[in-house]
Amino acid sequence: MPSEVVTSETDQPVVQCDSVYKIFGDNAVRMLQSANGVVDSKSFHQAGCVVGVNNASFEVHAGELLIIMGLSGSGKSTLLRCISRLTEATAGKILIEGEDLLSMSSKQLIELRRNKMGMVFQSFALLPDRSVLENVAFPLQIKGTSTQESIKRAKDMVDLVGLDGRENYFPRQLSGGQQQRVGIARSLAVEPDIWFLDEPFSALDPLIRKEMQDEFLRLQSVLSKTILFVTHDFDEALRLADRIAIMKDGVIEQLDTPANIVLHPATDYVAKFTEEVPREKILRVESVMDPVDPAEDVSDLRISKDAIIGTVAEAIVTADKPVTVVDKNQTVVGALHASKVIGVLFGSHAEH
Repeated sequence: MPSEVVTSETDQPVVQCDSVYKIFGDNAVRMLQSANGVVDSKSFHQAGCVVGVNNASFEVHAGELLIIMGLSGSGKSTLLRCISRLTEATAGKILIEGEDLLSMSSKQLIELRRNKMGMVFQSFALLPDRSVLENVAFPLQIKGTSTQESIKRAKDMVDLVGLDGRENYFPRQLSGGQQQRVGIARSLAVEPDIWFLDEPFSALDPLIRKEMQDEFLRLQSVLSKTILFVTHDFDEALRLADRIAIMKDGVIEQLDTPANIVLHPATDYVAKFTEEVPREKILRVESVMDPVDPAEDVSDLRISKDAIIGTVAEAIVTADKPVTVVDKNQTVVGALHASKVIGVLFGSHAEH
């Protein structure tokens, strides 16, 4: 289950993007200035420019897992690379824990990446002539950590990702899923505050991919990292995310919780992603419950607000009264009506 992110208006975002643009092409800056912030990707393309990111503004808070998704060419990886400054943004502001990323010197940027950022990409990029343990210890040794300390830390990370007993294997002796675990362990070894993952599981076969998603959710429940995760797989996004940003032609079409994206798609493009979603396997009770009505006669049955609807639908539909919804402290937080559940699962996208 994705982490429960609690924020307030006074919390400083870990990542903050304000009107971020990335335009590729020799005329990019001039075209953007003349556009006064209104970028049409077709006209830019005719002028020899490619729009990678178009006016992206959002915040990511501590412990939150934000998934950036879209089809190939939507700009999702470009946006992630801008936020990590592997790619230079054409315009806008990017703040990392309140510090202006785009004004940092090369030295400051290197320090930020070494000490606060972890990165995992689709290509595992493991060193073939080094063991699992040596691969994981490598970024620590680059930082100047002693050999003894870096090996101890690397062993802890190898154990954490479930590769205990394989620390002396070489990459060629590992499966694709095991190699990806090494990549994850290596990125975690530096104890990053912010974790960037770009299509980390897309090269894996479906069964291993599901296992890696399970492992990823387990790690996040233990570590509570602030994560930006790129994928083109909507099912993966729904399974992992606290919030999802869906991109098209460089524009963030909708940024919302998985439940709101499924129930209330903001655009026709977003609606296409949700058409085939098995709602009963995705939506939680909390997303379809009604407020408590003290005058309402309710069933003795109590269900958790975090329960997946599909696991409790039969009990709700067969109950002769509305069902009480409780939080983890058994405090009553709402009521669930059979008609609402049936409407959400089998009706249209309209509210019921």
